[in-house]
Amino acid sequence: MAFRSVDREAGQASVELLGTLPAVLLVAALVWQLALAGEAAWLCANAARAAARAQAVGRSAREAARSALPASLESGMRVEQPDGAVRVRLQVPLLMRTWHSPLTVAATAHLASGAQP
Repeated sequence: MAFRSVDREAGQASVELLGTLPAVLLVAALVWQLALAGEAAWLCANAARAAARAQAVGRSAREAARSALPASLESGMRVEQPDGAVRVRLQVPLLMRTWHSPLTVAATAHLASGAQP
């Protein structure tokens, strides 16, 4: 009798693994997407600061922002210069840096008057 109950449960762990694998992969993809969105926000803020410093010394804010970003994020970049500030917008990557989602992140930077670049 003991052998029959063991035979009925053979492969149970494999079935449970296959059942939970899609959920584990979905959670991993969501965590990765959040990490990419955070990285895009971080890089966007850095690009805005670089653009504000460049604008303060009379150089191109757009070129400075572009130089502060990896090539994969440059394609969706927009730079605006309202009222002495620099605003940089980036498209958030979608699971890979080469795919872009419709979501954007933005950062604004400006140098205070009298600040040294």
